[in-house]
Amino acid sequence: MAPSAITPPPETVSELVSAGIKHAVANTAPSVTPHNNIVSTLQELDASKVMFTRNLNPKPVPEPNSPEVTAMNACTDHMITCSWNSTTGWQTPHLGPYGPLSLMPTASVLHYATECFEGMKIYRGYDSRIRLFRPDRNCRRMLGSATRIALPGFDPKELQQLIEDLVSVDSPKWLPKSRPGSFLYLRPTMIASAAALGVQKPKEALLFIIACCFPSLSEPTEAVTPSPIQLGNGNGVAQEKKKPGLKLLASKDDMVRAWPGGFGNAKVGANYGPSLIAQGEARDLGFDQILWLFGPQCEVTEAGASNFFLIWRTRTGRLQLVTAPLGDKVILDGVTRKSVLELAEKRLSATWEDLEGLEIVERKYTMGEVMEAIEEGRLVEAFAAGTAFFIAPVSMIHFRGKDLDIPLSEGTTGKYALVLKTWLKNIMYGKEQHEWGVVIEELDLD
Repeated sequence: MAPSAITPPPETVSELVSAGIKHAVANTAPSVTPHNNIVSTLQELDASKVMFTRNLNPKPVPEPNSPEVTAMNACTDHMITCSWNSTTGWQTPHLGPYGPLSLMPTASVLHYATECFEGMKIYRGYDSRIRLFRPDRNCRRMLGSATRIALPGFDPKELQQLIEDLVSVDSPKWLPKSRPGSFLYLRPTMIASAAALGVQKPKEALLFIIACCFPSLSEPTEAVTPSPIQLGNGNGVAQEKKKPGLKLLASKDDMVRAWPGGFGNAKVGANYGPSLIAQGEARDLGFDQILWLFGPQCEVTEAGASNFFLIWRTRTGRLQLVTAPLGDKVILDGVTRKSVLELAEKRLSATWEDLEGLEIVERKYTMGEVMEAIEEGRLVEAFAAGTAFFIAPVSMIHFRGKDLDIPLSEGTTGKYALVLKTWLKNIMYGKEQHEWGVVIEELDLD
């Protein structure tokens, strides 16, 4: 072969990863990229072939706010499972009784963190209907997460259909019409399951989807403000003042959640496990979450596992909604994040009722800028946004020995967080008819 005909290798690791992801999708889910030059003989994920086996030993539904719900380990009667292998591709999906998985001790997921997942919710609307919120975005993101860690690709529409199949079967019992405004947590997950050690691309995988009872984590709390004694700054004055909203402990220089060129933008288990020890220590000190900073300039990234937003006024007088940008693979492309930005752009760019219009800004910013905004009275409010915490107001950030108080203009929340949360809830629970609220038809098993 002439040298000019040889395809040059990628010049950077980032290019190498991107090329590998494109190849994996083309090989395992060619319908997603129909114009590639790869001919694949592997079967694609096909939700139309799903087989249903009814659970003949159903469990009782726990009461709201019961210990079972708080423990977050009570799952519904059924689950979706579907296996994949590198020889034949995706097998027939199964909607069957919820139960344990069978894995050999040598399974890749147990050694090399070859696991990804999504976080979604099923909503029982005030109009008695069942909805999912923008499930297409979760399914597309899961494709990106799976292929980032060498798991097989799939058509996101097929994954969404499997999710809807589970929702249609278990929602009538587990989200009864007598409980409007309630939800279940959905967890689609994919793991590498081949029974062989060795650092290599997985040859077998398992997709499973479960639904779990979950407490609401979005309501403002009243926790004890951490004392100086707890934080070790030695002035010996214990404070017992109570204040609603999330209390965040800013990470220090020796703690990094994600980094440019890494996989912070993928929803993989390896992003979460290493952060748990710091999160646990923060909670022992009285904080709700870690505010993750990056680099010597202390760039603000995320709050725990949620995206982080500020509303501040610039020195020139412009009111801005600010959040860290995507692009360098540090920030997760959250569905709630995207929805907040889109709603704010559409409904809050100009004055809305008594709320001043906002300029929507995605850019890198530092804790130095946050401190200046607080000291100069320009910080209006802050909140975290994600599936679990939804829209959660932030009332305090502890940074380098100082408690930085953040205004809560409505007592337990800020005005903008409140209106954005209300708009989103109205879509999720059917008070506002919107394309983001996808209605799922329920299947009566009785």
